[in-house]
Amino acid sequence: MAQYTIKELEHLSGIKAHTIRIWEQRYNILCPKRTETNIRYYDDADLKSILNISLLNERGYKISKIAQMPKDQIQQKVQQLCDDSCRGSHHIHTLVKAMVDMDEESFDKTLSTAALQLGLKGTMNEVVYPFLTKIGILWQTGNITPAHEHFVSNLIRQKLIVAIDGQVVRAQQGSPVYVLYLPEGELHELVLLYLNYLLRASDKRVIYLGQNLPFADLEVTCKQFNAKYICTVLTASPERDQVQAYINKMAAAFPESTIYMYGYQIQNEELAFPDNVVKIGTSTELLTIFG
Repeated sequence: MAQYTIKELEHLSGIKAHTIRIWEQRYNILCPKRTETNIRYYDDADLKSILNISLLNERGYKISKIAQMPKDQIQQKVQQLCDDSCRGSHHIHTLVKAMVDMDEESFDKTLSTAALQLGLKGTMNEVVYPFLTKIGILWQTGNITPAHEHFVSNLIRQKLIVAIDGQVVRAQQGSPVYVLYLPEGELHELVLLYLNYLLRASDKRVIYLGQNLPFADLEVTCKQFNAKYICTVLTASPERDQVQAYINKMAAAFPESTIYMYGYQIQNEELAFPDNVVKIGTSTELLTIFG
């Protein structure tokens, strides 16, 4: 069973730790446990409870009224909100709960509902990216396992692939080519898939090479199609101490191409980027360039 600090509850629910403590004392909404060394912690049930309370509070319910509701009534109110049209915050809370429970039906339904209400682009911008940001702290503190990460990633990946399959691209022959790939050892594909969707939606000519691509194959493909743009995401590979060398290698190998790089591994402020390599620092920048 996972153990959460009050700061982690704050991060995931959006409710300040100070407010959570006041609500505990005044309304007894949560009952934190204690470790053998007397350190307070919260469990999965507490996390789901505070997410529900946060949602109702956001929708105008006073905490004093929520505290008087039986748990089944709170769940019923949350479900009603789920069935109504609403923006991203509710969907994010629901995705977190579905991930904790590994509830595929709930996770899939939430993504589908968000896509109907917001469109795929809106869902990615307002739901998926904030969701992944919120749960990043859970990966860092070990409160979710690699199995949770695979569960989440595969379901989102399925949605993106279906959306891409449904696109009709009208790119003209001879228009600039975008080559999208992940380097050897890199398997985190969600952002690259989304970039593929954005470019195709703009009728760009895309060669999608996917995960774990050997450098020699990238060279052959870019030469064959005279790639004007090369796009990649470095999340886990190459290793941090090898990133600068990889950037330099890309710049030298493709001097006539503009190379876009995004991801965790290139956020180090000490990295230097040659003139033909563009660092994308945030998802907002990603959308500004490609959206």
